[in-house]
Amino acid sequence: MSPDVRVWMLITGLAAIAFVSRAIFVVPGSRLSLPPTVERVLRYAPAAALVAIIVPDLFRLEGVVTLSLDNPRVMAGVVAVVVAARTRNILMTIASGMAALWLASRIMHL
Repeated sequence: MSPDVRVWMLITGLAAIAFVSRAIFVVPGSRLSLPPTVERVLRYAPAAALVAIIVPDLFRLEGVVTLSLDNPRVMAGVVAVVVAARTRNILMTIASGMAALWLASRIMHL
């Protein structure tokens, strides 16, 4: 068997596994009922995943963890959290965080 065939078999197999693992929750539809506690906990899963992705990068500057306000990412993160808490608007949060990051990076590089 050629390496190309093996690669395509691997890609197909992984795609099938990914599809089936996600379809398990979608296909049953409303027939699948979870306990209320599990449903309540699962409501926080997207926010927890987002925090797990963003926070490590927020406090790292040039490969070193920097928790001070000398890190423009920390300042932008603080601005974004405040805007998110006040407005509950995701677009405003992203825009204000990006603007704060841009402004903080410009000020700190002067």
